[in-house]
Amino acid sequence: MDLFDLNNNEYEAKPLADKMRANSLDEFIGQSHIVAEGSLLRRAIKLDRLGSCIFWGPPGCGKTTLANIIAATTHGNFVKLNAVQSGVSDVKKAVEDARNSLKMYNKKTYLLLDECHRFNKTQSDSLLPAIEQGTIVFIGSTTENPYASMTPAIVSRCRVFEFKRLSDEEILGALEKALSSRKGLYAYKAQCDEAALRHIAQMSAGDLRTAYNALELAVLTTPPDSEGKIHVTLADAEQSIQRKALSYNEDTYYDLLSAFCKSLRGSDSNAALYYAFRLIEGGCDPMIILRRLVAHASEDVGMADPNALVVATSAMYAFEKMGAPEGLIPMSNAIIYVCEAEKSNSVIIAMDGAKRAAKEIRDDNIPPYLMDNTFGDTATKAQSKNYKYPHNYGGYVRQQYLPDSLKDEVFYRPQGRGYEKTVAETRKRKGMRDDTLSSPPEGRPHP
Repeated sequence: MDLFDLNNNEYEAKPLADKMRANSLDEFIGQSHIVAEGSLLRRAIKLDRLGSCIFWGPPGCGKTTLANIIAATTHGNFVKLNAVQSGVSDVKKAVEDARNSLKMYNKKTYLLLDECHRFNKTQSDSLLPAIEQGTIVFIGSTTENPYASMTPAIVSRCRVFEFKRLSDEEILGALEKALSSRKGLYAYKAQCDEAALRHIAQMSAGDLRTAYNALELAVLTTPPDSEGKIHVTLADAEQSIQRKALSYNEDTYYDLLSAFCKSLRGSDSNAALYYAFRLIEGGCDPMIILRRLVAHASEDVGMADPNALVVATSAMYAFEKMGAPEGLIPMSNAIIYVCEAEKSNSVIIAMDGAKRAAKEIRDDNIPPYLMDNTFGDTATKAQSKNYKYPHNYGGYVRQQYLPDSLKDEVFYRPQGRGYEKTVAETRKRKGMRDDTLSSPPEGRPHP
């Protein structure tokens, strides 16, 4: 051991997020929808019956922590690989070691693969036999939708658990515990104003790792007072997480956001721009505004001008890549576009109607000619011959698609404005039923 080792404790060098990592299910923070008492995942862990699975969710929500808990609870070996840094040879070595451990000691191996969506087909194929044979229990961790970003062969052999962002209250409780915990920041005897902790919790956007890092930075960089005490204020928290606290109270924040949304709906681009920048100047994250903009591009513009959604999502993507201040230009562009576009709430009405029918009627008696006949019985295959392939009839042919109990339901009704005029004309040309609304619909109530 050299002088450097003597003066630097390995544990102290760890970031706060690692020190505060939960070691048991009882300590685990958040995700009650999948780890609550009596839940399938919790029962599987306790009974050591957990099969291969994929944890999908945003950063800092506990995916890796839960994987560690699973390995510790079930007393298995725990191997961690990163899909970006690991190749086929690393996977083969992990599988071979797992096979030997199972054969010699009857001990399972849990293989946690971070960023598993980055695994290519060759790497994935090297894992498949081990997953199928039970040589390893695969736990994939990803921030991307696995159904769209991963090899289907892997996904089909795993159970997917979707993780949610942590709530502000869950993060606030974790920060308070970190200040008083002996494995956290207890040794610093730091005091942190409630407004400072709440600001860190809110600005971390559900990412507990980000919140821990900000709190640790605030405590370590705040000089002690004359009595040797560290006092973290709101100003210190703002600097540690690089976000200003809102310059208005919570009620005013929601009033401004409501005024912004209603100005979009009301086609007043001047007002919408003003409220957007009033929110930003007051400390609001522009991404909150952009997310609302994307929602309203479908809710209030919808099929009257489908391009509004393209413009809004493009602006959000541009801001993510460019940041402020340049990213505020495409944001303003999108706000003006959504405001000035023709308005129709037919999409939201159609969605609500379809959701209601799916929940209340739940008719799964699909017309036989629409069923998958790949593995169907003889009768189903015979019925499939009655299916009319639209392209054989010039692109459209009248036939029933909904189940009998829903065959007369109409969820989407064009409102005859903007692009929906074209939709209505196309339907008329095809000889379809005229479902165009002649009078304004009552849509869903808004606050």
